[in-house]
Amino acid sequence: MIGNVVAALIGLAVGGVICFFLGIRYRKTVSEKEISSAEEEGKRIINEAIKSAETKKKEALLEAKEEILKNRSEYEKEEKSRRADLQRQENRLQQKEENLDRKTEALEKREESLAQKHAAIDKENEEIKVIKRSQTEMLERISGFTAEEAKAYLIAQVEAEVTHETALKIKEVESRMKEECEARAREVVAQAIQRCAADQVAEMTVSVVPLPNDEMKGRIIGREGRNIRTIETLTGVDLIIDDTPEAITVSCFEPVRREIARLALEKLIADGRIHPTHIEEMVEKARREVENTIKAEGERAVFECGVRNLHPELVKMLGRLHYRTSYGQNVLQHSIEVSHIAGMMASELGADVQAAKRAGLLHDLGKAVDHELEGTHVSLGVEFARKYKEREDIIHAIEAHHNDVEPRTVVACLVQAADAISAARPGARRENLENYIKRLEQLETITGSYPGVDKAYAIQAGREVRVMVRPEQVSEDQMVILARDLAKKIEEEMEYPGQIKVHVLRETKVIEYAK
Repeated sequence: MIGNVVAALIGLAVGGVICFFLGIRYRKTVSEKEISSAEEEGKRIINEAIKSAETKKKEALLEAKEEILKNRSEYEKEEKSRRADLQRQENRLQQKEENLDRKTEALEKREESLAQKHAAIDKENEEIKVIKRSQTEMLERISGFTAEEAKAYLIAQVEAEVTHETALKIKEVESRMKEECEARAREVVAQAIQRCAADQVAEMTVSVVPLPNDEMKGRIIGREGRNIRTIETLTGVDLIIDDTPEAITVSCFEPVRREIARLALEKLIADGRIHPTHIEEMVEKARREVENTIKAEGERAVFECGVRNLHPELVKMLGRLHYRTSYGQNVLQHSIEVSHIAGMMASELGADVQAAKRAGLLHDLGKAVDHELEGTHVSLGVEFARKYKEREDIIHAIEAHHNDVEPRTVVACLVQAADAISAARPGARRENLENYIKRLEQLETITGSYPGVDKAYAIQAGREVRVMVRPEQVSEDQMVILARDLAKKIEEEMEYPGQIKVHVLRETKVIEYAK
């Protein structure tokens, strides 16, 4: 039994060894087959890849050749086009050169022709000069005068005749105007009216407020300047506190705000309590007082001029003119004066007196608001007069008083003249002394520069100039022309209010001594 088991085990072991070696051989065979098949597959893939690469290379070469051919054909076309353009340009340049050559030849021929003509003209001019010289010599022998003497004689004769005729014509025209134009005479008389004497008040851009003592300056300034800042903010003015003893200066170009600040300061100084809250109360109280003053001044002006049915807002605007000045002249007083003068002239001329007074009072209405709105005082005055339903003739007179439009009515002309008269009164408007002296010097220089003038004096504050002429150089007829020429030159070269009288004097003196 044991032997059989051993034999069986040995048999199994031998069989297992044989099976193992057989399996190894089989796997080796299979592996060799797989390797050989893989090598063949690899060769096949490599061959296919080589074939594909060669194919793509051939295709790329073909595409490159086609692109090169295409680019070459396009380049050849472009080259042909450029050559054609160059050929055309060369043709045009050649044509231009030919045209220039032809024009040059034509110009040369024309220059030759002109040179010939100039030569012929020069020859003719020489002949003309010779003929003229011979004729002049013949005329000089016949007349007994040289050419210069004859020319001077003729000019003197013509000048004498023309001067005499011009003087006669001027006198004739002036005498006819004086006889026929009654309106001109009345206007001259009206301009001489001096029955209306108005006070002239010169306003400044500053107001001075007196103080009881210099300690009050510190109280007005306040802690860290709060009081003075409050006053300046509420009133819109500048307070100038400097070394001036017992005084504060209120500075502002707007006179209403300056007046409110002045009244408020006076009230605060009198009260003694100066702090922001009390400052607001005093400023408000001063503003109400100024408004009442404006209303009262407007009503006074309307009553003084006798103007009726004026809109309350226009009355208030007239009152604001009490605080306006123009060249130092109070605008409200100026308006009242213009109203009176226009009314008197209207009465002289038989025109509408009430319309003239009304237009004269309202003519500077725009100066009450021209610091607040844009536009000239004329346009603003027209706008407000139209807004408050004034008549068209009054509006036209306001619009025409500075020749912004041509005056079409008698009232407009009267207001314009009255405005000029009021502004031209001696002392009515403040003028710088240096400018005044320069104006007088310019007046004397202009009038003294004419030939024949001996001396010239500006008198009557520059409203008249007296011109002394040399009697041996200026005749009586020439005096008339000289006076008109001087007046015209003064109008053109100078600026002045009103009018300037040119007075030309000619005096003949004969002196002899008895021995």
